[in-house]
Amino acid sequence: MVSAAEQLAANLNFSALAKAEELKKRIWFTLGALLVYRLGTYIPLPGIDPAAWEQIFQTNAGGILGVFNMFAGGGIHRMAIFALNIMPYISASIIIQLMTTVSPELERLKKEGEQGRKVMNQYTRYLTVLLAAVQSYGISVGLEGFGQTVTDPGLFFRISTVITLTGGTIFLMWLGEQVTQRGIGNGISLIILSGIVAELPRAIAGTLELGRQGALSTGLILAVSVMAIAVIAFIVFMERAQRRLLIQYPKRQVGNRMFEGQSSHLPLKLNTSGVIPPIFASSLLLLPTTVANFNAGQIPDWLAAITAQLGHGRPLFLLLYVALIIFFAFFYTAIVFNPTETAENLKKHGGFIPGIRPGERTAEYIDYVLSRITVIGAAYLAVVCVLPEILISYAAVPFYFGGTSLLIVVSVTMDTVAQIQGYLLAHQYEGLIKRSKLRGRRR
Repeated sequence: MVSAAEQLAANLNFSALAKAEELKKRIWFTLGALLVYRLGTYIPLPGIDPAAWEQIFQTNAGGILGVFNMFAGGGIHRMAIFALNIMPYISASIIIQLMTTVSPELERLKKEGEQGRKVMNQYTRYLTVLLAAVQSYGISVGLEGFGQTVTDPGLFFRISTVITLTGGTIFLMWLGEQVTQRGIGNGISLIILSGIVAELPRAIAGTLELGRQGALSTGLILAVSVMAIAVIAFIVFMERAQRRLLIQYPKRQVGNRMFEGQSSHLPLKLNTSGVIPPIFASSLLLLPTTVANFNAGQIPDWLAAITAQLGHGRPLFLLLYVALIIFFAFFYTAIVFNPTETAENLKKHGGFIPGIRPGERTAEYIDYVLSRITVIGAAYLAVVCVLPEILISYAAVPFYFGGTSLLIVVSVTMDTVAQIQGYLLAHQYEGLIKRSKLRGRRR
């Protein structure tokens, strides 16, 4: 039986969007905020020689600089004031979530509801400033070590770099929160998405130019295009995939009336960890290569041989990449989803899984199901991320066609569309309520 919400969702169209004035204001605010972010990625960091940095970046673009540059929307390539992007905030958020498993105080705050979340968000902001300052100082020292990259090295350059890059991250953190509150939501994710999408036309143009020069065959370009479409469709299917556990609620009596037992579902996503596993895995694997490139000629031969095997598409890289993705998929799922807490909440509200005793047995069953669907989710992440890595290595396909970038773009786009659909549904519900009140007055 089709619900009222599904009927409304089927009737959503552009005319409904045109009538939703509040939603249009939110969309325009979001677009304005993202435009400000994109402008900031073109404002260069003071004291940098652009030509010297361009040469260094091109030399190390295949390492971790290329990964971070993708998330920064080209900000690292241009060494802009938003070079750190929002990554310190994401790192701080993950660290705070991990700390909830070992800190009783943070675990208590997590369970306190809205007030506890506000305190944890404040801790996350403080940690973001600390991480951004440390990373900014590391960047300033690293830039000074590249010879003529810094026009006037010294203490003043380091202090100005720390203040500028940390301030850029704090501004983006505030901008993302504003988009979440006053825009269409998912502010932090939209900032990362806009950075990737903004650089995508350049990557496509570069691919077509390689085809025109004969470096890439027409058949290979078509194959990459078909593969990208197939990967996007596969990502959409897997991100929507759920394992629904039937939850039954017993009959209850209120006064003299007996209410029948109700049933609902507990949805468990196949990919609970999202895009965190490939981001962490690629960052860890590319770090040794980047450090080795920065210190070329100063590392022993055995370490140089190992880092050479950690290049894109190499067997050792692919093997470790898959292993780390699987590890982080299980690890992060265990952090963000607590079967024991879910089972206690079900027991508190009288819900139970048919055939499973409430409490500890329910937690064990949820953990059993979650572990098995996470195997599928981890395998899906590994396939989506490894296949494009092979193409990047052997076919010189631009880095933006990588599985991680496609995964982020598709996932955030799906969440944004769901947010917009939710606003349209709320608008239509309000319209139905107003029309019903008018009809009641006329009668």
